[in-house]
Amino acid sequence: MHPWAAAVAALLIFVILWDAFQTIILSRRVSRRFRPTRAFYRFLWTPWRAAAKRFPQGNRRENVLTVFGPLSLILLIALWALGLIVSFALLHWGVGSQVTGPDGRSGFGVDLYMSGTTFFTLGLGDVTPRTTLARGLTILESGMGFGFLALVIGYVPLIAQAFSRREVSISMLDARAGSPPTAARLLRRHVRDGDEDLRELLRDWERWSAELLESHVSFPVLSYFRSQHDNQSWVAALTTILDVCSLVVARIEDKPVPTARLTFAMARHAVVDLCAVFRLKPTPLVVDRLPPSEEKRLETFLAAAEVRFRADEASVAKLRALRATYEPYVQALSSFLIMPLPDWLPPEGVSDSWHTIA
Repeated sequence: MHPWAAAVAALLIFVILWDAFQTIILSRRVSRRFRPTRAFYRFLWTPWRAAAKRFPQGNRRENVLTVFGPLSLILLIALWALGLIVSFALLHWGVGSQVTGPDGRSGFGVDLYMSGTTFFTLGLGDVTPRTTLARGLTILESGMGFGFLALVIGYVPLIAQAFSRREVSISMLDARAGSPPTAARLLRRHVRDGDEDLRELLRDWERWSAELLESHVSFPVLSYFRSQHDNQSWVAALTTILDVCSLVVARIEDKPVPTARLTFAMARHAVVDLCAVFRLKPTPLVVDRLPPSEEKRLETFLAAAEVRFRADEASVAKLRALRATYEPYVQALSSFLIMPLPDWLPPEGVSDSWHTIA
């Protein structure tokens, strides 16, 4: 017997199962410093992100980044399974289970083969546990492997459904706010039909922000899943909604300010909490997204849709103060996930995706 090996194996089994429980089942974010899943994503995402940055912006970079989310999920599940198989093999070897193969040989290699066939419930029967303890461990691992695979089978469709729900609203932004989305275009296309249309839109995005917060805090891997179109992302969509709400609250007259305040509060809550999930500090903007010259152009752009701006200094200062409460957080998410932030105004001569698709 090797007591130290048995102790290490038991500890590894506990750590893997607890980590899988926190990642798959537990809905509340765990705040302790060490989590194997968090360390795994940090270790994998850092070089992947650095390699993607070597490509110029465009399809090639997005193709590299798009692979990361689904692939990392598969690798994480495989790593859990491999860790459990090796840990049970080490446990068999440590307690002296005397597992023997068809030729009568025993050892860690035979224990590892036994653990693999047991975990995946193959039931080949060519390796036999000789002691009562070995039989008990075999039954325990078989049940654990069956339950683990069942949880994984249920976990992957759950991630796919959450991703699909997130992307429906992002795809709708193409016709509503352009590609990439901008606050100016969204406001210009919605104020023509009256305040009720804008109010309904903001309520929908308040709920979307709450669903985004719930799903991405429970399953942070969703943050790495990218949208189907290169010029769309959940970070850009969330930023656009925050831009719209801050404009409505601070500078635009005769618009649904109470609804905009509620949507702004929910969307900002989402970006702040998601920065906490990834342990990101607010990052000051390198370039002002709305300098005075662009702000004047924004007023002119929206004046064509008969949108009236408040021109007093208090309103201008209020918009600047509201932007300061969320822009450092969305900038941190943008830099970490390589998801560019949208402009306030659409670039000239750029058509929406639904116009350009063949």
